Amino acid sequence: MIMKRVALLGSTGSIGRQTLEVIENLGSDYRVVALTAKSNRELLEKQVRRFNPELAVLSDEGAAAALKRSLSGSGCRVEGGAKGQITAARWPGADLTVVALVGFSGFYPTLAALEAGKVVALANKEALVVGGELLARRGLLDPEQLLPLDSEHSAIRQCLGGASPGGIERIWLTASGGPFLDWDEQRLARASPAEALAHPNWRMGPKITIDSATLMNKGFELIEAHWLFGVPLEKITVVIHPQSIVHSAVEFVDGSLIAQLGPPDMRLPIQYALSFPERRTNPWPRFSLFDAALTFGEPDEARFPCLELARRALRAGGTAPACLNAANEVAVENFLKGALAFTGIPRLLTGILKEHQVIPRPEPPQLEEADRWARRRAGELLNERTDGSGHC
Repeated sequence: MIMKRVALLGSTGSIGRQTLEVIENLGSDYRVVALTAKSNRELLEKQVRRFNPELAVLSDEGAAAALKRSLSGSGCRVEGGAKGQITAARWPGADLTVVALVGFSGFYPTLAALEAGKVVALANKEALVVGGELLARRGLLDPEQLLPLDSEHSAIRQCLGGASPGGIERIWLTASGGPFLDWDEQRLARASPAEALAHPNWRMGPKITIDSATLMNKGFELIEAHWLFGVPLEKITVVIHPQSIVHSAVEFVDGSLIAQLGPPDMRLPIQYALSFPERRTNPWPRFSLFDAALTFGEPDEARFPCLELARRALRAGGTAPACLNAANEVAVENFLKGALAFTGIPRLLTGILKEHQVIPRPEPPQLEEADRWARRRAGELLNERTDGSGHC
Protein backbone atom coordinates (compact mmCIF):
# COMPACT_ATOMS: atom_id res chain seq x y z
CA MET A 1 0.00 0.00 0.00
CA ILE A 2 1.22 3.51 -0.85
CA MET A 3 1.72 5.63 2.27
CA LYS A 4 -1.17 7.99 3.01
CA ARG A 5 -0.19 11.39 4.38
CA VAL A 6 -2.86 12.92 6.58
CA ALA A 7 -3.65 16.49 7.58
CA LEU A 8 -5.90 16.38 10.63
CA LEU A 9 -7.88 19.52 11.42
CA GLY A 10 -9.33 19.51 14.92
CA SER A 11 -6.89 16.99 16.37
CA THR A 12 -7.57 17.76 20.05
CA GLY A 13 -11.33 17.14 19.91
CA SER A 14 -13.11 13.82 20.37
CA ILE A 15 -13.02 12.84 16.68
CA GLY A 16 -9.49 14.13 16.27
CA ARG A 17 -8.14 12.09 19.17
CA GLN A 18 -9.87 8.96 17.90
CA THR A 19 -8.50 9.59 14.41
CA LEU A 20 -4.97 9.62 15.80
CA GLU A 21 -5.71 6.37 17.62
CA VAL A 22 -6.87 4.83 14.34
CA ILE A 23 -3.76 6.08 12.54
CA GLU A 24 -1.53 4.56 15.22
CA ASN A 25 -3.32 1.24 14.80
CA LEU A 26 -3.01 1.37 11.00
CA GLY A 27 0.75 1.64 11.36
CA SER A 28 3.54 2.78 9.09
CA ASP A 29 1.36 3.06 5.98
CA TYR A 30 0.06 6.35 7.41
CA ARG A 31 1.88 9.53 8.31
CA VAL A 32 0.47 12.64 9.99
CA VAL A 33 1.82 15.72 8.18
CA ALA A 34 -0.35 18.48 9.73
CA LEU A 35 -2.25 18.91 12.99
CA THR A 36 -4.54 21.77 13.98
CA ALA A 37 -6.64 22.78 16.97
CA LYS A 38 -8.53 25.79 18.29
CA SER A 39 -6.70 26.70 21.50
CA ASN A 40 -5.58 23.54 23.34
CA ARG A 41 -1.86 24.22 23.15
CA GLU A 42 -0.80 21.63 25.73
CA LEU A 43 -2.48 18.68 24.02
CA LEU A 44 -1.50 19.80 20.52
CA GLU A 45 2.12 20.04 21.60
CA LYS A 46 1.99 16.48 22.94
CA GLN A 47 0.50 15.32 19.65
CA VAL A 48 3.16 17.14 17.65
CA ARG A 49 5.95 15.52 19.65
CA ARG A 50 4.31 12.10 19.21
CA PHE A 51 3.52 12.29 15.47
CA ASN A 52 6.17 14.75 14.23
CA PRO A 53 4.05 16.61 11.63
CA GLU A 54 5.40 19.20 9.23
CA LEU A 55 2.81 21.79 10.30
CA ALA A 56 0.94 22.65 13.50
CA VAL A 57 -1.80 25.27 13.74
CA LEU A 58 -3.74 26.88 16.58
CA SER A 59 -6.62 29.22 15.75
CA ASP A 60 -5.86 31.17 18.93
CA GLU A 61 -3.00 33.48 17.91
CA GLY A 62 -1.63 33.79 21.44
CA ALA A 63 -1.60 30.04 21.95
CA ALA A 64 0.04 29.64 18.54
CA ALA A 65 2.84 32.03 19.54
CA ALA A 66 3.44 30.05 22.73
CA LEU A 67 3.46 26.79 20.78
CA LYS A 68 5.96 28.21 18.32
CA ARG A 69 8.32 29.01 21.18
CA SER A 70 7.87 25.55 22.69
CA LEU A 71 8.56 23.81 19.39
CA SER A 72 11.52 25.95 18.39
CA GLY A 73 14.13 23.74 16.78
CA SER A 74 11.76 20.81 16.28
CA GLY A 75 11.44 21.31 12.54
CA CYS A 76 7.67 21.72 12.79
CA ARG A 77 6.26 24.88 11.21
CA VAL A 78 3.71 26.64 13.46
CA GLU A 79 0.95 28.97 12.26
CA GLY A 80 -1.97 30.68 13.94
CA GLY A 81 -5.45 31.97 13.14
CA ALA A 82 -8.06 31.02 10.58
CA LYS A 83 -5.55 31.39 7.75
CA GLY A 84 -3.44 28.70 9.39
CA GLN A 85 -6.38 26.29 9.24
CA ILE A 86 -6.69 26.99 5.51
CA THR A 87 -2.96 26.37 5.06
CA ALA A 88 -3.32 23.00 6.80
CA ALA A 89 -6.42 22.09 4.79
CA ARG A 90 -4.54 22.34 1.52
CA TRP A 91 -1.09 21.39 2.83
CA PRO A 92 0.96 20.23 -0.20
CA GLY A 93 2.36 17.24 1.69
CA ALA A 94 -1.11 15.79 2.48
CA ASP A 95 -3.03 13.26 0.42
CA LEU A 96 -6.01 13.17 2.78
CA THR A 97 -7.45 16.03 4.83
CA VAL A 98 -9.57 15.07 7.84
CA VAL A 99 -11.87 17.94 8.87
CA ALA A 100 -12.90 17.39 12.49
CA LEU A 101 -13.40 21.06 13.37
CA VAL A 102 -16.60 22.06 15.17
CA GLY A 103 -19.28 24.34 13.73
CA PHE A 104 -19.00 27.00 11.03
CA SER A 105 -15.23 27.08 11.51
CA GLY A 106 -15.03 23.93 9.41
CA PHE A 107 -16.63 25.41 6.28
CA TYR A 108 -13.74 27.41 4.80
CA PRO A 109 -11.10 24.71 5.42
CA THR A 110 -13.39 22.12 3.81
CA LEU A 111 -13.92 24.34 0.80
CA ALA A 112 -10.18 25.03 0.55
CA ALA A 113 -9.24 21.35 0.75
CA LEU A 114 -11.77 20.31 -1.90
CA GLU A 115 -10.72 23.13 -4.24
CA ALA A 116 -7.09 22.06 -3.76
CA GLY A 117 -8.05 18.57 -4.96
CA LYS A 118 -7.54 16.86 -1.61
CA VAL A 119 -9.50 13.79 -0.60
CA VAL A 120 -11.51 15.03 2.38
CA ALA A 121 -12.74 12.85 5.24
CA LEU A 122 -15.46 15.05 6.69
CA ALA A 123 -16.60 14.94 10.31
CA ASN A 124 -17.76 18.56 10.24
CA LYS A 125 -21.38 18.23 9.16
CA GLU A 126 -21.86 22.00 9.40
CA ALA A 127 -19.71 22.43 6.27
CA LEU A 128 -22.47 20.75 4.26
CA VAL A 129 -25.32 22.25 6.28
CA VAL A 130 -23.98 25.76 5.64
CA GLY A 131 -22.38 25.30 2.24
CA GLY A 132 -23.77 22.15 0.63
CA GLU A 133 -25.62 24.14 -2.00
CA LEU A 134 -22.49 26.12 -2.86
CA LEU A 135 -20.28 23.02 -2.97
CA ALA A 136 -22.80 21.35 -5.28
CA ARG A 137 -22.82 24.36 -7.64
CA ARG A 138 -19.04 24.25 -7.79
CA GLY A 139 -18.97 20.51 -8.53
CA LEU A 140 -17.15 19.67 -5.29
CA LEU A 141 -19.34 16.81 -4.05
CA ASP A 142 -17.55 14.02 -5.89
CA PRO A 143 -18.11 10.84 -3.80
CA GLU A 144 -14.55 9.73 -4.57
CA GLN A 145 -13.17 12.95 -3.10
CA LEU A 146 -15.54 13.56 -0.17
CA LEU A 147 -15.74 10.74 2.39
CA PRO A 148 -18.14 11.10 5.32
CA LEU A 149 -16.88 10.35 8.84
CA ASP A 150 -20.28 10.42 10.56
CA SER A 151 -21.26 6.87 11.45
CA GLU A 152 -24.65 7.28 9.73
CA HIS A 153 -23.32 8.66 6.46
CA SER A 154 -20.46 6.19 6.43
CA ALA A 155 -23.09 3.46 6.80
CA ILE A 156 -25.16 4.87 3.94
CA ARG A 157 -22.12 5.03 1.69
CA GLN A 158 -21.26 1.43 2.49
CA CYS A 159 -24.86 0.32 1.83
CA LEU A 160 -25.07 2.18 -1.47
CA GLY A 161 -22.06 0.52 -3.07
CA GLY A 162 -22.11 1.79 -6.64
CA ALA A 163 -25.88 2.39 -6.84
CA SER A 164 -27.10 5.52 -8.59
CA PRO A 165 -29.52 7.94 -6.86
CA GLY A 166 -32.26 6.73 -9.22
CA GLY A 167 -32.09 3.25 -7.68
CA ILE A 168 -32.75 4.52 -4.16
CA GLU A 169 -36.27 4.27 -2.77
CA ARG A 170 -35.43 5.59 0.70
CA ILE A 171 -32.58 6.32 3.08
CA TRP A 172 -33.34 5.23 6.63
CA LEU A 173 -31.30 7.55 8.84
CA THR A 174 -31.06 6.09 12.33
CA ALA A 175 -31.04 8.13 15.55
CA SER A 176 -30.49 6.88 19.08
CA GLY A 177 -33.02 9.37 20.44
CA GLY A 178 -30.47 10.67 22.92
CA PRO A 179 -30.86 10.74 26.71
CA PHE A 180 -34.37 12.25 26.65
CA LEU A 181 -36.11 9.76 24.37
CA ASP A 182 -38.90 8.98 26.86
CA TRP A 183 -39.12 12.34 28.67
CA ASP A 184 -42.38 14.30 28.54
CA GLU A 185 -42.48 18.01 27.70
CA GLN A 186 -42.62 19.18 31.32
CA ARG A 187 -39.56 17.17 32.22
CA LEU A 188 -37.75 18.33 29.08
CA ALA A 189 -38.31 21.95 30.12
CA ARG A 190 -36.37 21.26 33.33
CA ALA A 191 -33.54 19.25 31.72
CA SER A 192 -30.09 20.26 32.91
CA PRO A 193 -26.88 20.41 30.85
CA ALA A 194 -25.45 17.52 32.86
CA GLU A 195 -28.48 15.36 32.00
CA ALA A 196 -28.29 16.32 28.33
CA LEU A 197 -24.58 15.45 28.19
CA ALA A 198 -25.20 11.92 29.50
CA HIS A 199 -25.67 10.22 26.13
CA PRO A 200 -26.56 6.54 26.59
CA ASN A 201 -24.39 5.17 23.76
CA TRP A 202 -21.85 7.63 22.40
CA ARG A 203 -19.04 9.65 23.95
CA MET A 204 -18.79 12.87 21.97
CA GLY A 205 -17.93 16.53 22.43
CA PRO A 206 -20.45 18.72 24.29
CA LYS A 207 -21.84 20.53 21.22
CA ILE A 208 -22.74 17.41 19.25
CA THR A 209 -24.02 15.69 22.40
CA ILE A 210 -26.53 18.49 23.03
CA ASP A 211 -27.49 18.42 19.34
CA SER A 212 -28.12 14.70 19.74
CA ALA A 213 -30.42 15.38 22.69
CA THR A 214 -32.48 17.95 20.75
CA LEU A 215 -32.33 15.82 17.54
CA MET A 216 -30.83 18.84 15.78
CA ASN A 217 -27.84 16.63 15.05
CA LYS A 218 -30.17 14.35 13.11
CA GLY A 219 -31.72 17.34 11.38
CA PHE A 220 -28.28 18.44 10.24
CA GLU A 221 -27.60 14.87 9.10
CA LEU A 222 -30.75 15.02 6.95
CA ILE A 223 -29.29 18.04 5.18
CA GLU A 224 -25.88 16.39 4.95
CA ALA A 225 -27.34 13.20 3.45
CA HIS A 226 -29.26 15.20 0.87
CA TRP A 227 -26.05 16.80 -0.43
CA LEU A 228 -23.74 13.81 -0.05
CA PHE A 229 -25.94 11.31 -1.85
CA GLY A 230 -28.09 13.45 -4.15
CA VAL A 231 -31.31 12.15 -2.59
CA PRO A 232 -34.33 14.45 -2.19
CA LEU A 233 -35.46 15.29 1.33
CA GLU A 234 -38.70 13.36 0.87
CA LYS A 235 -36.71 10.13 0.46
CA ILE A 236 -34.81 10.46 3.75
CA THR A 237 -36.61 9.12 6.82
CA VAL A 238 -35.37 9.39 10.39
CA VAL A 239 -35.95 6.29 12.51
CA ILE A 240 -35.32 6.04 16.25
CA HIS A 241 -33.06 3.10 17.07
CA PRO A 242 -32.01 3.29 20.74
CA GLN A 243 -29.33 0.58 20.55
CA SER A 244 -27.20 2.46 17.95
CA ILE A 245 -26.23 -0.82 16.26
CA VAL A 246 -27.84 -0.21 12.86
CA HIS A 247 -26.04 2.93 11.78
CA SER A 248 -28.35 3.53 8.82
CA ALA A 249 -29.95 1.62 5.95
CA VAL A 250 -30.79 2.08 2.29
CA GLU A 251 -33.99 0.80 0.68
CA PHE A 252 -33.80 0.28 -3.07
CA VAL A 253 -36.54 0.53 -5.68
CA ASP A 254 -36.77 -3.26 -5.94
CA GLY A 255 -37.70 -3.51 -2.25
CA SER A 256 -34.30 -4.67 -1.01
CA LEU A 257 -33.10 -3.03 2.19
CA ILE A 258 -29.41 -3.06 3.08
CA ALA A 259 -28.22 -1.94 6.52
CA GLN A 260 -24.78 -1.48 8.09
CA LEU A 261 -24.41 -2.78 11.64
CA GLY A 262 -21.66 -2.41 14.21
CA PRO A 263 -20.99 -1.32 17.78
CA PRO A 264 -21.35 2.40 18.60
CA ASP A 265 -17.67 3.14 18.06
CA MET A 266 -16.54 6.10 15.95
CA ARG A 267 -13.20 4.46 15.25
CA LEU A 268 -14.92 2.17 12.74
CA PRO A 269 -16.22 4.87 10.34
CA ILE A 270 -12.97 6.80 10.84
CA GLN A 271 -10.93 3.78 9.77
CA TYR A 272 -13.26 3.10 6.83
CA ALA A 273 -12.65 6.63 5.51
CA LEU A 274 -8.91 6.57 6.14
CA SER A 275 -8.34 3.18 4.52
CA PHE A 276 -10.91 3.55 1.70
CA PRO A 277 -11.21 1.72 -0.67
CA GLU A 278 -9.48 -1.02 1.34
CA ARG A 279 -10.67 -2.57 4.60
CA ARG A 280 -8.16 -3.19 7.37
CA THR A 281 -8.26 -5.30 10.52
CA ASN A 282 -8.36 -3.73 13.99
CA PRO A 283 -8.37 -4.91 17.63
CA TRP A 284 -11.60 -3.21 18.75
CA PRO A 285 -14.73 -4.91 20.18
CA ARG A 286 -17.13 -6.39 17.65
CA PHE A 287 -20.87 -6.81 17.51
CA SER A 288 -22.35 -10.31 17.31
CA LEU A 289 -25.72 -11.05 15.77
CA PHE A 290 -26.27 -13.43 18.67
CA ASP A 291 -26.43 -10.32 20.88
CA ALA A 292 -29.00 -8.56 18.69
CA ALA A 293 -32.14 -7.15 20.31
CA LEU A 294 -32.94 -4.26 18.02
CA THR A 295 -35.93 -1.91 18.16
CA PHE A 296 -37.10 0.92 15.89
CA GLY A 297 -39.68 3.67 16.12
CA GLU A 298 -40.77 7.03 14.74
CA PRO A 299 -39.41 10.25 16.25
CA ASP A 300 -41.85 12.39 18.25
CA GLU A 301 -41.47 15.67 16.42
CA ALA A 302 -43.87 17.48 18.75
CA ARG A 303 -41.35 17.04 21.57
CA PHE A 304 -38.33 17.32 19.29
CA PRO A 305 -39.18 20.00 16.68
CA CYS A 306 -35.59 20.55 15.55
CA LEU A 307 -35.99 17.88 12.89
CA GLU A 308 -38.69 19.90 11.13
CA LEU A 309 -36.69 23.11 11.56
CA ALA A 310 -33.83 21.48 9.63
CA ARG A 311 -36.22 20.40 6.86
CA ARG A 312 -37.66 23.91 6.74
CA ALA A 313 -34.19 25.41 6.35
CA LEU A 314 -33.23 23.00 3.58
CA ARG A 315 -36.47 23.70 1.68
CA ALA A 316 -35.89 27.45 1.99
CA GLY A 317 -32.35 26.97 0.69
CA GLY A 318 -29.86 29.74 0.19
CA THR A 319 -28.66 31.22 3.47
CA ALA A 320 -31.40 29.63 5.64
CA PRO A 321 -29.34 26.57 6.71
CA ALA A 322 -26.39 28.83 7.61
CA CYS A 323 -28.67 30.88 9.84
CA LEU A 324 -30.07 27.77 11.49
CA ASN A 325 -26.60 26.44 12.17
CA ALA A 326 -25.33 29.73 13.63
CA ALA A 327 -28.36 30.25 15.84
CA ASN A 328 -28.11 26.67 17.05
CA GLU A 329 -24.48 27.19 18.08
CA VAL A 330 -25.54 30.22 20.13
CA ALA A 331 -28.49 28.34 21.63
CA VAL A 332 -26.40 25.33 22.65
CA GLU A 333 -23.71 27.55 24.16
CA ASN A 334 -26.33 29.35 26.27
CA PHE A 335 -28.01 26.12 27.32
CA LEU A 336 -24.66 24.74 28.49
CA LYS A 337 -24.13 27.94 30.51
CA GLY A 338 -27.57 27.59 32.13
CA ALA A 339 -28.87 30.72 30.39
CA LEU A 340 -31.45 28.94 28.20
CA ALA A 341 -33.89 26.14 28.91
CA PHE A 342 -33.59 22.95 26.87
CA THR A 343 -37.00 23.58 25.29
CA GLY A 344 -35.93 27.16 24.59
CA ILE A 345 -33.46 25.92 21.97
CA PRO A 346 -36.06 25.13 19.25
CA ARG A 347 -38.09 28.22 20.21
CA LEU A 348 -35.08 30.44 19.60
CA LEU A 349 -34.28 28.72 16.29
CA THR A 350 -37.89 29.09 15.13
CA GLY A 351 -37.71 32.82 15.72
CA ILE A 352 -34.48 33.15 13.76
CA LEU A 353 -35.84 31.27 10.75
CA LYS A 354 -39.03 33.36 10.74
CA GLU A 355 -37.09 36.61 10.67
CA HIS A 356 -34.35 35.69 8.21
CA GLN A 357 -34.57 37.06 4.69
CA VAL A 358 -33.14 34.25 2.58
CA ILE A 359 -30.46 35.10 0.03
CA PRO A 360 -30.60 32.57 -2.84
CA ARG A 361 -27.49 31.05 -4.43
CA PRO A 362 -25.14 32.53 -1.84
CA GLU A 363 -21.39 32.80 -2.22
CA PRO A 364 -19.06 32.56 0.82
CA PRO A 365 -19.40 36.25 1.79
CA GLN A 366 -23.20 35.95 1.94
CA LEU A 367 -22.94 32.75 4.00
CA GLU A 368 -20.55 34.46 6.39
CA GLU A 369 -22.84 37.48 6.73
CA ALA A 370 -25.85 35.21 7.36
CA ASP A 371 -23.84 33.44 10.05
CA ARG A 372 -22.95 36.77 11.71
CA TRP A 373 -26.54 38.05 11.50
CA ALA A 374 -28.00 34.91 13.05
CA ARG A 375 -25.52 34.94 15.93
CA ARG A 376 -26.18 38.60 16.63
CA ARG A 377 -29.95 38.25 16.37
CA ALA A 378 -30.00 35.11 18.52
CA GLY A 379 -28.16 37.03 21.22
CA GLU A 380 -30.66 39.86 20.98
CA LEU A 381 -33.63 37.50 21.23
CA LEU A 382 -32.08 35.82 24.26
CA ASN A 383 -31.74 39.19 25.97
CA GLU A 384 -35.30 40.15 25.06
CA ARG A 385 -36.98 36.94 26.18
CA THR A 386 -35.01 35.86 29.24
CA ASP A 387 -37.24 35.87 32.33
CA GLY A 388 -36.18 36.38 35.90
CA SER A 389 -35.12 32.75 36.30
CA GLY A 390 -32.53 33.10 33.55
CA HIS A 391 -34.44 30.76 31.24
CA CYS A 392 -35.92 31.52 27.88
